[in-house]
Amino acid sequence: MVIRPLGKTGLQTAEIAFGGWAIGGSRHEWAYGPTDDAQSRRAIRTALELGCTLFDTADVYGRGHSECLLGEELASVRSSVLIATKIGFDFYHGETVHNLHPAYLRFALHRSLDRLRTDHVDILQLHNPPRNVLCSPELITTLERLRNQGKARVLGVSAATVDDAIAAVAAGWPEVVQVPYNMLAPEAEFALFPLATSRGVAALCREVLANGLLSGKYDKLHRFAEGDIRALWPHELVEGILRQVETLQPYRRQGESMAQLAIRFALEAPAVSAVICGCKTSAQVRENFATPGRHSTLNLKRTAAAATAVLPCA
Repeated sequence: MVIRPLGKTGLQTAEIAFGGWAIGGSRHEWAYGPTDDAQSRRAIRTALELGCTLFDTADVYGRGHSECLLGEELASVRSSVLIATKIGFDFYHGETVHNLHPAYLRFALHRSLDRLRTDHVDILQLHNPPRNVLCSPELITTLERLRNQGKARVLGVSAATVDDAIAAVAAGWPEVVQVPYNMLAPEAEFALFPLATSRGVAALCREVLANGLLSGKYDKLHRFAEGDIRALWPHELVEGILRQVETLQPYRRQGESMAQLAIRFALEAPAVSAVICGCKTSAQVRENFATPGRHSTLNLKRTAAAATAVLPCA
């Protein structure tokens, strides 16, 4: 696994990270359908075996279940991995809603630390915060105090959109910004990535497989199961995306899967510190973390059409 700097934080990360949304399951919140905890644990262990050093999750994924699984499996190797989590959605008091009140953020982080079995997270991210709070002195003071207390090494924002990510970088305090970026939605490379690079902010990319639709495993007849967030999308939208995916098939190298092509595309952006690949099984981990030929020039960034609809964000 190639190691890349995490912006100017002084930390380094393997270039492919493990995304923990899927392993949270769909019992409480929409995700990617049912999961099997034994399979999830094997997936985490396989990622470790293949050199993964960054594991990204959020407290709302499975209402803490993703963090619990990662905490169990990473406890014995805690000093050699980076754990990134997100806070800002309150699911403790009924319906899940945004809550960025300082007292809640402190509470939420402590609960995350308990589930992750650690005294600190390496990257603490606000989860899809509205732009109008990013410059709040109270919010910034709260986050910096948590970092000064040793409960977070690096502060960041996981942004819902590219424009939100640009606003986060412009706010001045985030050291890491997480944003959607893939062959069907490459907008981040035009405005966000140059800005982040100029300010030394690390870029983490998610949805590199376009919520799995760039994996090449689905056709227009596929119907997603209950509990799978993609089941909420209009079938016409999914069908249109899959038609776009089909036009990208010729860019695959010999022996390369569609998923590996999509990951290779994202890795070729110089500003990217790591791409986050969601995985539910060891087989998915092995495919996503292989990505053969990723150091050759892909030249897809000007030929891939941007999706006309905004995909739901993690």
